[in-house]
Amino acid sequence: MDAGSIIAYISAIVVAAALGVLVFLLFPARKVETEPANVDEAPAVDVSRERTSFAESLAAAAPKGYVGWLERQIVFAGRPAGWSARGLLTWKLILGIGAVVFGFLFVYSGGPQPFKVLLAIAAIILLFFAPDILANSRAHDRQQAIVYALPDTLDQMTIAVEAGLGFDSAMAKAARGGDGPLAEELIRVLQDMSIGRTRREAFEELGRRTNSDDLRRFIRAIVQADAYGLAIGEVLRVQAGEMRTKRRQRAEEQAQKVTVKIIFPLIFCLLPAMFIVILTPAVLGIMNQFAR
Repeated sequence: MDAGSIIAYISAIVVAAALGVLVFLLFPARKVETEPANVDEAPAVDVSRERTSFAESLAAAAPKGYVGWLERQIVFAGRPAGWSARGLLTWKLILGIGAVVFGFLFVYSGGPQPFKVLLAIAAIILLFFAPDILANSRAHDRQQAIVYALPDTLDQMTIAVEAGLGFDSAMAKAARGGDGPLAEELIRVLQDMSIGRTRREAFEELGRRTNSDDLRRFIRAIVQADAYGLAIGEVLRVQAGEMRTKRRQRAEEQAQKVTVKIIFPLIFCLLPAMFIVILTPAVLGIMNQFAR
């Protein structure tokens, strides 16, 4: 048996394993309940217990801290439809197996070479961590959108409270009049209060769903004002002014970082091209002079 046949058999086995993982993911086992034949009799023993799905087994085998980190990232990302820690772990396994198969075929297709091995290893690592990168990116973008929208939303709430509305009505007006993740979170807070939660509980739950220090500072201020009976309008005015100041400071900080960030593209991309364009005619002219 030659090396090509061995590679083909190994690839077929790995692909079959990957398809089996996908089948377990898409078609998890369900619990089959048995009803007693007679109501006077004791309920029959459930012989066919619910079989643990592959995704649940994978999540149970993964480190608890890592699974908790994935769950937090999903919460910070707003719980997109179809996202779960078990699903991300399963996709990590599927992408990892697929990357190993194609990397193996790529390396041994024309003979193993150091560059091809390094490229295959980089592709395997990238595909294996792709779900983590995607979840972290979605969470970061959503939290940044909340930070950017917070000053304007507080200004709207301050104006509404000073116009005579209550705090809950002002928050509802700002939430329904805006869009984006902050408006969605404020609507969620209003829904929590409408089902019987106190304002403190609803805002503390909002703090657990977000990763923004500015929003958590605003939540603490509102909770303390509600606990000690302070004027909500004054608290909103102070918080809105502080958030505007912080937004201006962040913009100035980002502007100062531009000069540092542009150094590396300038040195490694722009200057070499300029040197090639400027010096190439001179070098060719000197070579022609020496050739004569």
